[in-house]
Parts: sequence; structure tokens; C-alpha cells
Amino acid sequence: MVRGLFFKLGYPLLLIFGWVFRIRKDKVQRFLIDVNNRLVRRSKRSPAKRLLLLLPHCLQRSECNIKITFNIFNCEGCGKCEIKDFVEIAKAHGLDLFIATGGTIARRIVVDTKPEAIVAVACERDLSSGVIDTYPLPLLGIINERPHGPCFNTRVDIEKVRDALAFFASNAK
Repeated sequence: MVRGLFFKLGYPLLLIFGWVFRIRKDKVQRFLIDVNNRLVRRSKRSPAKRLLLLLPHCLQRSECNIKITFNIFNCEGCGKCEIKDFVEIAKAHGLDLFIATGGTIARRIVVDTKPEAIVAVACERDLSSGVIDTYPLPLLGIINERPHGPCFNTRVDIEKVRDALAFFASNAK
């Protein structure tokens, strides 16, 4: 309920506040993601039986010739990016694992897989809209690192993803 009120009232007010005081939109979006993650972690819930791990296509190295956008399990596991690690994690824990090329595809994946909880990796813009679009589903968002600029050879701290998955897998009290 607190999350819902925050999304309906707090976030629009934050955007206006940010605009008035010339705070960059990505900082406001990062704040939304942080507040969402704190509220989700504070909630009491049973372990999620259907857990979705949603990743952006830009985690794949640009020089890779393997097409993984529609089937991440096509990854050949060369180790040049983190995709191999996520495939191993998904197989070991029976997770639904998908790559999304954008928000529309991500929303379709959520509708098709019907998860009980979501761990999503993306940029601030995609995560903030995803957090709002998937409410009331619990979603923990992890912002990707962009050492080469947006949407190109991005990275993510795998330990943050493991921690988020562990939160949903355990009895989160």
C-alpha cells in the first residue's frame, strides 16, 4: 500500500520537484528505484515460487555474434560478459530468465511469465518505468553500469543480483 501511494503521488511530485530545482531526471529515477527497493525489502512475504530475472540486451558484448535476445540459453558461455553467469544461476535455481530489448518487450515478458516477483537489471529510465508498470508485483531493481555509455557493453554487479534473488528465495521477513 505504501509503495502504491508513493508511485501514485510521491513520484509525480518528485519529478516536478526535480524539474523546479533542476535535478537531473536520472537522479530522481535512481531515488525512486532506491525507495522501491527499500519498501519491497521491508515487506513481509512468503518465498516466491515463480521468480523472473530480467536483463537488458546491452549486457551482451557488442562483438558477440550469438543471438540471445529471444533465447538467452543460446549463449555459448565464452565469459566475455556476465550472460554466462546468469544462465548458470537460472539453471541452478530454476528461474525464468529473459533478455529484453526495451520496455515494451519487458512488459510482455512479465505478462507472459506471470511471475510472483521480479529481479530486473536496467538503466534508471527503464527500471523506474518498470517499477511503476509492474506494481503491485514486488520488483527489486539493479541499475546497470555503463562504462562505455548507454545501451552499449554495459555491466552489472552479479553479487547485487544474487542478493536480490536470495531475498525473494528466502522467507523475507
